[in-house]
Amino acid sequence: MKLLDRYIIKQFLLTALFSLVAVTIVFVVIDAMEKLDDFIDKQVTLPIIGQYYLFFIPEIIKLIIPVAMLLASLFVTARMATQNELTAMKSSGISLYRTMIPYLAVALLVSAASIYFNGWVVPYANKQKFAIERTYLRKNVITGSGANVYVQDSPTRILSVGYFDDRRNVATRISIQDFSDTNLTMIVGRIDATSMSWDTTARQWILHKGIRRWFSDGNEQLEEFETQSAGRLHFNADDLRKKQEKPDEMDYYSLQQFIENQQRAGQNVARWLVAFYSKISFPFASVIVVLFGVPFSAMKQRGGVSIQLGISLLICFVYLIVMKVSHVFGYNGDVDPLLTAWAANIAFFAGAIIIMIRVRK
Repeated sequence: MKLLDRYIIKQFLLTALFSLVAVTIVFVVIDAMEKLDDFIDKQVTLPIIGQYYLFFIPEIIKLIIPVAMLLASLFVTARMATQNELTAMKSSGISLYRTMIPYLAVALLVSAASIYFNGWVVPYANKQKFAIERTYLRKNVITGSGANVYVQDSPTRILSVGYFDDRRNVATRISIQDFSDTNLTMIVGRIDATSMSWDTTARQWILHKGIRRWFSDGNEQLEEFETQSAGRLHFNADDLRKKQEKPDEMDYYSLQQFIENQQRAGQNVARWLVAFYSKISFPFASVIVVLFGVPFSAMKQRGGVSIQLGISLLICFVYLIVMKVSHVFGYNGDVDPLLTAWAANIAFFAGAIIIMIRVRK
C-alpha cells in the first residue's frame, strides 16, 4: 500500500468515525427528549433507560453509516482540494479514479461488515429493545404475547388465536376452519378449542377441551374431545411468535425460514421478501454515496464547498427516499422483490458512473 493510500484511508476512517459518533449522539439526544414524558409517566429507572439506548444504538448506526461515509468522503476530498493536494496529485499523473481507490476499498469493507452487522447484531439488539418497550413502556405488546392472531395455514385452512403466551408456548381460544378446495366460500370443517399447546417432543400442536364439527350436504356432525392432536399444521411455536415480529427483529436465517413457511401456507410474501433482500442491498449504500461524494468534492465550482456539500447530501437523502418508495411497489407485488430491493442501488450506481465520467472530462 502506497503512502498516499494510507494517508487517505487514515483521514477517511477518522472522519467517518467522528461523523458516526456525532450523528449517533445527536440522534439519541433527540429521541430521548421525545420519549422523556413516556419514561417519566411509566417511572422507568435510569439503568433501564441506559439499557434501552444501548440496544437502540445498533439500529441508529445501521441507518447513519451511509450518511457518515458520505460526510467523510466529502470533507476529506474537499480539504484536499482546498489545500491543492488534488492538484499536486494530478500534476504527478495520479488521476481522480486512482484517488478513489482507497475510498472505495474502505467503503466495500464497511459494506461487507454491515451485512453481518445488519443481519445478526441489529436484529438481536432490536429484540431486546422491543422487550424493554413491552415491559416498561407497554408498546408493541402484541409482539411477545399476541392477541387476536390470524394464520392462514394453507390455502384452505385458517386458524385464529385469541391469545398466545410465548413464554409457555400456549395459545388460547382456538378456532380452526377448513374450506372446500373447490369452493373457498364453503366451510367443510371446524375445530374450536379452549387452548392449544406446543409439544416439543412430538413437534406438534395439542388441542385441549374442544369440539370438532364436519359439514356436508347441509348436515353437521359434532364430536367433543378433551385432548387430541391438531393434525398437520404448517407452523410451530416459534413461527407463531415470529408472525408477530417485525423484519427488524429477525436475522437472515430466521427471516428466510419464516418466508418459506409462509410460502408453503400459500400466503403472499412479497413484503417479507423485500425486507429480506433489503437487509443485503442497503449496506451497499455506503459505496454508492462515496461514488457520488468524491467527484462532487473534487470539483471546484462557483459557490464553493458548501454548495457541493448541499448537493451531495441532497443526493444521499434522495437515494434513501427512492429506496423506500421503490419498496412500496415490491410490497404490492407489482415489481419483483429482488429488483425492488436493488433498484435504488442500480439506478444511483449508473448515475454515479455518469457523474465520474463527466468530472473526469
